[in-house]
Amino acid sequence: MENFRQKNGTTVNYLIFVGFENLQELQLLLFPLLLGFYGVTMVGNALILIAVSVDKRLHTPMYFFLGNLSFLEIWYTSNITPRMLMDLLREDKNISLAGCIIQLYIFCALGTVECFLLLLMSYDRYLAICNPLHYAQLMNWSHCLKLTVGTWLWGFLSAAGLNFIVTIPLTLCGPNLIDHYFCDLTPLLKLSCSDTYPAEVTIFVACFAVSLVPFLFTIISYVNIILMVVKSPSSCRKSKAFSTCSSHLIVVTTFYGTLGTTYAVSIGMQSVQLNKTLSLLYIVITPMLNPIIYSLRNKEVKEALSKLLGKVSTLPIWAKASHKH
Repeated sequence: MENFRQKNGTTVNYLIFVGFENLQELQLLLFPLLLGFYGVTMVGNALILIAVSVDKRLHTPMYFFLGNLSFLEIWYTSNITPRMLMDLLREDKNISLAGCIIQLYIFCALGTVECFLLLLMSYDRYLAICNPLHYAQLMNWSHCLKLTVGTWLWGFLSAAGLNFIVTIPLTLCGPNLIDHYFCDLTPLLKLSCSDTYPAEVTIFVACFAVSLVPFLFTIISYVNIILMVVKSPSSCRKSKAFSTCSSHLIVVTTFYGTLGTTYAVSIGMQSVQLNKTLSLLYIVITPMLNPIIYSLRNKEVKEALSKLLGKVSTLPIWAKASHKH
């Protein structure tokens, strides 16, 4: 942390988010809207996580990965959204330097984990559809747990390495305003007095390794799945394969689509305001859509959620009956 100093030698102890200052008249509208999205995200992902945990029919590798994804989405959006909501209602948008680095670290780590979790889910479907005879052996619980633990470790360790290489050597210039509503790498680099080219190269290589590589392998998995399903003479098998894969494919498309659009547009147009607006897609919207997609498109998840919600709705009746007895 000692290397974060202003050009005149004074230490930078805190940063100030600019946030949505250009949308002052809309901030009162943004708050309930984003709060509603956050509430739906938390409830939806919590329900998926509970359903996967308690319903024995969902105790399979595919739904184990889904439970991990829902758990991740809860923390991914909670790392940024509550702070963003508070900043919409207050003038003091300061964040300590340590708090900024921690937020950036968690954001990078969970984003990396999500890329590789989506890859694991596509690999699981690839084995189940393209190599069904050896699926139980290749995706047993031991392998499943090792892959999952490895994914989480890789995400947090790679993010730690990126922060150590990129952020620690930075020398910041005043004013200490970060033109965003959370600590992202690009607006943080704009505050630097030092040469940012090595940091930009490192970020490019890191993004290639943790997002583009798993994306390409995910696409390869689904190309093979589609080719296998198309060749299958059984219409029943085709229907089952598409029903189990469609929800995940939509989630993959949504995640990489919003992420890719945000960075492509921001790089092409160099618009800070547009970048901030589009980043809401993968910070707020995508984590909210995932449980909705799975609950609507996946029959097993839909049935498990209906069963779970049915139990919850009848709980007061059961409590009253037991009280009477």
